[in-house]
Amino acid sequence: MQIYSDALREGWALLSSGTLDVWTIILTSLRVSGTAVALALAVGLPLGIVLGVKRFVGRTAALIVFNAGMGLPPVFVGLIVAMALSRRGPLGDLSLLYSQTAMIIAQVIIAVPVIVAVTAAAVSAVPRELRLQAASLGAPRWRVATLTLSEARVGLIAAIAAGFGAVISEVGAVQMVGGNLAGDTRVMTTAIVEFTRKGQYGSALALALVLMAIVVFVNVVLATMQTSADRYEAGAR
Repeated sequence: MQIYSDALREGWALLSSGTLDVWTIILTSLRVSGTAVALALAVGLPLGIVLGVKRFVGRTAALIVFNAGMGLPPVFVGLIVAMALSRRGPLGDLSLLYSQTAMIIAQVIIAVPVIVAVTAAAVSAVPRELRLQAASLGAPRWRVATLTLSEARVGLIAAIAAGFGAVISEVGAVQMVGGNLAGDTRVMTTAIVEFTRKGQYGSALALALVLMAIVVFVNVVLATMQTSADRYEAGAR
């Protein structure tokens, strides 16, 4: 057990010393993953809502694709994006390979199916009769949509949490398209792998604990939002 206690002491000393490289890695992770989640939500939430509410030809096939996409191997995404951005790839002229933009692209591709599938499931669970009743009582379409989203809010929050968790903890794709360049594309997950490979367990454990703290903090914020919404709704009734 001494290896853990030694690593904890070393990790705490590293964090408390304010070593610039550590905080650069943490800020890079938050910038890349935050941007990716925001873009994925902008694309995934509307798609999930449409798939959850509308009935059209091809809907089942689309749901199968997005549900299957939840298990999309990150290394496969990394490979496809790396090939597209390579010199011989269709987007090679953009010179984006081994950049934060390439990492964001890969993370968006990973997060979108998760957000779409969870959102569609949440919206589908809202009773159709509720929407029909609201429409029959003369509620405008925007009010019906708002009511549906309100009823599905727990699932929508779960979609955000799932999307964020999928990208902040991802390592394979970002390493393939980002290159783990110190001071530029090195994020917490790739740095943890690098430090572990070098036997620098203190540095790796410190970043792993920070990563866990961020994930827990985001989920606490989302849970608080859900609780506040529930209390507001209960008070409005």
